[in-house]
Amino acid sequence: MMKKRNFATGAAVLATAGLLAACSSGGSAAESTGSAGASGDLTPVTFALDWTPNTNHTGLYVAIEKGYFEEAGLDVEILPYNGSYPETLIDAGAADFGIGFQDVSTFSMAAGADVQAIMAPIQTWVTAIGVRADDDTIQSPADLDGLTYAGFGSPSEVPTLQAVIKDDGGKGDFENVTLGTSAYEALYSGDVDFTIPFETWEGIEAELNGTPMKYFHFTDYGFPDNYGLLVLGNKTWMGENAETTKAFTQALAKGYEDAIADPEGSAEILMAANPDVLTEAELVTESQTLLSSDFMLDENGEFGLMTDEQWAGLGEFYLEAGLLADVDGNTLTEAPDWSSFYTNEYLTD
Repeated sequence: MMKKRNFATGAAVLATAGLLAACSSGGSAAESTGSAGASGDLTPVTFALDWTPNTNHTGLYVAIEKGYFEEAGLDVEILPYNGSYPETLIDAGAADFGIGFQDVSTFSMAAGADVQAIMAPIQTWVTAIGVRADDDTIQSPADLDGLTYAGFGSPSEVPTLQAVIKDDGGKGDFENVTLGTSAYEALYSGDVDFTIPFETWEGIEAELNGTPMKYFHFTDYGFPDNYGLLVLGNKTWMGENAETTKAFTQALAKGYEDAIADPEGSAEILMAANPDVLTEAELVTESQTLLSSDFMLDENGEFGLMTDEQWAGLGEFYLEAGLLADVDGNTLTEAPDWSSFYTNEYLTD
């Protein structure tokens, strides 16, 4: 199951960098491109996952399986997920690249983390407000007033939900209980009234289990759009290793573009690489098919590119809500340079 992360503000992320970096050096052995690195001729690169392998990561495993990294002169080592935020590991120099999400990455970079987005494999929200499809008492977000939300501990959740509910004419008053990934089961069992699932994972899982959901999409209620998935890099390291960064970015992009073109074949590659984790073939295949068809290309049919407008839209909401802090934990009152949070140069050059 895709993890809904317990987002930390920037100061907290940076404060735990040393601890999490130390944790990343132990534990289970990391995966890599395999025998390709044995030649000693390839440049080593480390990549941090945000959770156990899932369809957010398909392009990475496709690029490995098809030899795109090896062709680019790279030996990519996957750091297995162990509870560490990729943003924290990347900022600390414990990983060169990793998976991120626009919301938590905004918190981290606003606080001065040495992290920058280099690709957006998912161009829009993959999550939405989810309620049971058979709950006829909830017809729009305004009906969520007075009900119980099963959340994940993110500082952005309640302000986001309040904004959507108020845009629909409600008051934005509801009970918030933090349940983590137990939120989905609590919704299915009727113990809570709404949560925020990944439509491309928990949504499909709910359909397959006979407990379908209906959704209220954030952008239908005046909320800014969001990059549903990012690839991040250490900004200083990338500046010092521009050619390696370019080679990595473009090889990884080929993997994701293959996943768009051939979702079923790419899902098979993902499952073959992670047989102990991904055991439900129908779920994985349907997830990748939905991602490939609806979420991975921008309005111009382009892959991976980012814009000032989309970074600033979400960032300004968090700024106005008082959610962004500097490295010392002081609430930001002026907008940072949103354009510095990302670059398309490695993808397009």
